[in-house]
Amino acid sequence: MTASYRTISAPVEHETEVRRSRFVCALAPAPTEEAAREFVAARRRLHPDASHNCSAYVIGDGPRRADDDGEPGGTAGTPMLEMLARRGFADVVAVVTRYFGGVLLGAGGLARAYGGAVGAALDRAPVVEMVPATLVTVTVGHAEAGRLENDLRASPYALRGVEYGSRVAFEVAVAADGMPGFERWLAAATAGRARMSAGALVRLPR
Repeated sequence: MTASYRTISAPVEHETEVRRSRFVCALAPAPTEEAAREFVAARRRLHPDASHNCSAYVIGDGPRRADDDGEPGGTAGTPMLEMLARRGFADVVAVVTRYFGGVLLGAGGLARAYGGAVGAALDRAPVVEMVPATLVTVTVGHAEAGRLENDLRASPYALRGVEYGSRVAFEVAVAADGMPGFERWLAAATAGRARMSAGALVRLPR
């Protein structure tokens, strides 16, 4: 997990028309494959009378799926998926609902219409860049914990959780390119009394 990617922060919907056929593209954030599938199912329930409800999604570094929903193979879901990938998006699901207008578009026309519908919706979406980060566990004694927690909450570093035991452990997400700065900040904030250990790799919005 070394590369950054783009995602969207909120759903968006945009309609285009190609030779009398309506193409309604809906995009939504999808942090998991389950969330993507639920969104696709919801759009199909919303448009049960549509000619087709084609879909594509990319989940992080993992699943990439495309569904033509009855359109000729490779003319709908695949160009939708290619548009997401070419623009560098992940954790996003796209559903393009088509209402047939009576004019056949041909394979090339369909691919351009479905891919273009996704591209037009992406142009209108609120975009967030997700960058590689590390979950860091910082432990301090109880005497220093209150001040450190306040400092962390006021800092640019993402505090994910606090756990109390013999010492107090703070889970902090730190962007990969910000780790040297975080180490210096932590040493200054705790006069060198904190212990730090790196954990799982995640991504953070920038």
